[in-house]
Amino acid sequence: MSLFEDDPSFTDPEHTEEQSQQTISYTVVRKIQPKKRNDSLREDIEIEAIHHHPANTICDGCHDQMIEMGSTIVREEAKFIPAKMMKVQHIEHAYECKKCKSDSLQKGQIKRGKAPQPPIQRSIASPSVLAKVMYDKFSQYLPLYRQVKEWERYGLNTNDKNLSNWVIRASHDWLLPIYERMKSLMMAKTILHVDETYSQIINRSDGKSGQSNAYNWVYRSVPSQGPTIVLFQSSLSRARSVLESFIEDYSGTIVCDGYSAYDKIEGVTFANCWAHVRRYWMKANSKNGQIGVSYCDALYRLERKFKHLSPSKRRKKRQKFALPIVKKFLDWVEKSPFYGKNALAKAAEYTLNRANGLKAFLKDGRIEIDNNPAENAIRPNVMGRKNWLFSVSEAGAKANAICLSIAETAKANGVDFYRYLLKLLTDFPNLDIYQHSEILNQYMPWSKMIQAECGR
Repeated sequence: MSLFEDDPSFTDPEHTEEQSQQTISYTVVRKIQPKKRNDSLREDIEIEAIHHHPANTICDGCHDQMIEMGSTIVREEAKFIPAKMMKVQHIEHAYECKKCKSDSLQKGQIKRGKAPQPPIQRSIASPSVLAKVMYDKFSQYLPLYRQVKEWERYGLNTNDKNLSNWVIRASHDWLLPIYERMKSLMMAKTILHVDETYSQIINRSDGKSGQSNAYNWVYRSVPSQGPTIVLFQSSLSRARSVLESFIEDYSGTIVCDGYSAYDKIEGVTFANCWAHVRRYWMKANSKNGQIGVSYCDALYRLERKFKHLSPSKRRKKRQKFALPIVKKFLDWVEKSPFYGKNALAKAAEYTLNRANGLKAFLKDGRIEIDNNPAENAIRPNVMGRKNWLFSVSEAGAKANAICLSIAETAKANGVDFYRYLLKLLTDFPNLDIYQHSEILNQYMPWSKMIQAECGR
């Protein structure tokens, strides 16, 4: 069969020799997409133009002076200007009135300039140095002993113990008020994500060895209840009493994993995590294990569809589509003969023991299906733990928790952590925040002032 049977030159028997020599050409127009770069500079970066002119602008032919005909930008490149250390001297000048001084009836008038208060008295650490130390540790996960050589390269001779004392003192004096205000706002919310992970404190007050596990707890609010708040709490144990002491008279729902401490607290409803359920069934590497995983995957597919709905609409959709899947799954687990100590039996036991908590997300559209927001929030602590390894003292561990809380809450609200720290450590020493706590409202990460000055 001819591919050109619609072409008359192949069907007409009377075609001429000239016609038979004609060729048909096809032009394919391909739209060339510009190659996407994986590196770029922000639009607001300062531009430095370097002009390159010929060494000799005399024409080689007629020896006349040549004139410029145009220019071309041949490339753009990033230029790094290293930071530098400066010694800043605050000098207070005093003025007096000579006229009043010479008059015996007048009291001599003296006025003196007043330097701003430093964040740490009798210390050379300025707000910018403290902010840089904290930023490098809690955003770049650079331990203090590694920072020492970098500071020496800039011209500041110090040691890691000194840096540690700076972080502890600045955290206690100026960041703790922000932390406590965020905590009071968090306790007024009705839904929290909670998780915990181990840490290490060398000098413990409970008499245990420094090799014993200490713990960092994380608490995260949900976006549907206002600005996101992330708080860390350092503790020596993983007991329920630690949770109770932090939340105090809290009333609401806590989304958590299956750890036994998350239970039997008055006024608190616990919603369990479906991601943990799915992990248990994944470990049961068998046909029944895959069936359990498929039920979980079906729920997650629905959640992706409902993600952008309002809480009320999401609740209705869950009642219509997710509720039948949950019932069918729990009935299947209950009727299946999973016994023993194998992975399948553990998955079934884990699921049935937390059946009520696993149904909680069906009743409230604000509740997430899993505790991944808390697990994501605690990841910086895990990353930092691999670098700075341990805290020497409980005071240092508490300072770490405060700084991590400020860092993660700032990030969650689109605020640059370094600029935010610089703002707090510059302003707070010169404001009466302890007597007038309402000032703190202007310095919350979501406030208009902080968003305007420190927003990304």
